[in-house]
Amino acid sequence: MKKILLTATAFLMLFSCQNDTTESTTQNATALTKRSCASQDVLAAQLKADPTLALRMNQIEAFTQNAMLTNRLVNGKVEIPVVVNVLYRTTAENISLTQIQSQINVLNQDFNATNSDFNKVPSLFSGVKANVGITFVLDQVIRKSTTKTSWGTTDTMKKTTYGGIAPTSPTTKLNLWVCTIGGGILGYAQFPGGASSTDGVAIDSKYVGLSGTASAPYNLGRTATHEVGHWMNLRHIWGDANCGSDLVSDTPTHNDANYGVPAYPHYSTCSGTPVEMTMNYMDYTDDNAMYMFSNGQKSRMSAIFVSGGARSGFGI
Repeated sequence: MKKILLTATAFLMLFSCQNDTTESTTQNATALTKRSCASQDVLAAQLKADPTLALRMNQIEAFTQNAMLTNRLVNGKVEIPVVVNVLYRTTAENISLTQIQSQINVLNQDFNATNSDFNKVPSLFSGVKANVGITFVLDQVIRKSTTKTSWGTTDTMKKTTYGGIAPTSPTTKLNLWVCTIGGGILGYAQFPGGASSTDGVAIDSKYVGLSGTASAPYNLGRTATHEVGHWMNLRHIWGDANCGSDLVSDTPTHNDANYGVPAYPHYSTCSGTPVEMTMNYMDYTDDNAMYMFSNGQKSRMSAIFVSGGARSGFGI
């Protein structure tokens, strides 16, 4: 397991030196075979547009590391109200309340280790598999008809001036936009530290919940689990770089993203050739191949909800 050793200088550089080259999101996604999350690309664009964002995120990172070291965590007493903003062009895109509630149910299962596949975690990782202990409740569903065929990843779905829906009380409620994103993107999230006017998670309507428009292999609601992980300050498990760091000490170093349903054990090509935690929600595997967070990820997520944390408005 890797250790996290970050100096103050490293904190300063961590978010200011992100690669600002983003992938095009204009590709045809009619035959989507690989998971694609645009959270890191969106962050790179936000960092380029707002130089002060890097400083805010460095401060959040320093606070997070300190909160984990001092155990100033919330002990699972966080309930997240969720506002679902549905932007639809077709009847199918206007997803049902049943489909929306199934997504809330999946979030509650995955973040509380009651998901039926939690017992599939290999014995190698049994000592670090986590019950995050954060719950979600559906607060409101807002629906809006649109003529747009896709919304992209520039946050237009969050802005009324572009025909979208503005977030509702983003400092105390998680806003989830359900719409056609396009470009093969399943979803993306805003990391802590970004503007409240664009805060939340966007998910393509084809990858929400367990029914209706939900399309295999992303029809088990895990896209939302992955993106909410980002919203709670988790990075991709491979650190968005070859053998990169996800800032968590108990996840193995991955050489890159994994896709599909990897055979276990899958060995990393990084130093020490560790077995990769391909079943972690922050990898890119299919929905039925991801089913755990780690204790280190739990500590990282919990830290943002304590007094003084980036999302303390949701805490106790």
